[in-house]
Amino acid sequence: MKPKIWHLIGDKRAGGSNLLVKNLMASLGHKFDFNMVRLEEIKTQLIKEKPDLIIFHYPCAWRYLLPLKRLKKYCPIYICDHHYCKGFEQHQVSSKFRFHTMLKLSYGMVDRIISISQAQRQWMIDNKLVKPEKITVITPASPLESLLKIPPKITGEKIILGAYGRFAPQKGFDLLLRAIKEISTSPQWQNFELRLGGYGQDEELITSLGKGLPNVKLLGSIEHINQFLNDCDVIIIPSRWEGWGLVALETKAAARAVVAFGVDGLVEQIKDCGLLIPRDNIKALGEGILSLSTKPLTKWGIKGRNSVINSWQNCVQEWETIFCHSELVEESPKR
Repeated sequence: MKPKIWHLIGDKRAGGSNLLVKNLMASLGHKFDFNMVRLEEIKTQLIKEKPDLIIFHYPCAWRYLLPLKRLKKYCPIYICDHHYCKGFEQHQVSSKFRFHTMLKLSYGMVDRIISISQAQRQWMIDNKLVKPEKITVITPASPLESLLKIPPKITGEKIILGAYGRFAPQKGFDLLLRAIKEISTSPQWQNFELRLGGYGQDEELITSLGKGLPNVKLLGSIEHINQFLNDCDVIIIPSRWEGWGLVALETKAAARAVVAFGVDGLVEQIKDCGLLIPRDNIKALGEGILSLSTKPLTKWGIKGRNSVINSWQNCVQEWETIFCHSELVEESPKR
């Protein structure tokens, strides 16, 4: 009988943790009996059957402490923390003491923490949020076959810069447009074009900042990511924080160079395949963009691709190892 593994997830977005879980279910469904459950549905589900393991994908919060405690009596629970990191804390947290206390309580009552990057793991350890031996790092990925087929780009007369994602404070597209504004009067900027795609809560702000900027195109929602990446020479990731950053993985798989702020998980992804810019530094971002005309963009793209060819296979293998952990046998209550 296949082990029953429930993914407790409230993310309704097409990407992010929701997409990761759906891809894992497709890849490992022949070995495990998966179920995606929302927190408000779990009482009803537990009446029908009992899982062998619950993976908690919600962002930890005070309101989830009691539900976690109640669920712990049924089976082992792992928290997969897609949400919190050093950059998040710096930008979003007003009381570190209160925030750390909540995380210590949350992490303390479960059996294991799945961290999404080495940077996130180190932040947890530095702040004594959880014992190091309780953390397993599994960097997120997705099937990359179609992206790996995109041919490397030979730069034309203009360097095409791309950026895409949610228009939200985390993603920092306002910082990117402010950087472009600072360099837009430079003669060098005539050799560049920015194509920015996405939608979200900051649409009005992004539209306002982009209005009137030369060589800047706002594309709205991007339906065909592969075509978008194929047309670009470089992808800019101006995030204020990023526990890992799937856009960097997608960019590297497409053999495109990356420019990003040096935050959280992005730091460990961008090695010999692009530029890391000091976090939140608009001036440095603008200067870095202008410097791209002298950089080996095609070479960077190929190096990036070579570093991620087996990312999805490795991710699946690491999750399978977690699912097969002895805790499923040793700690799961008798039925």
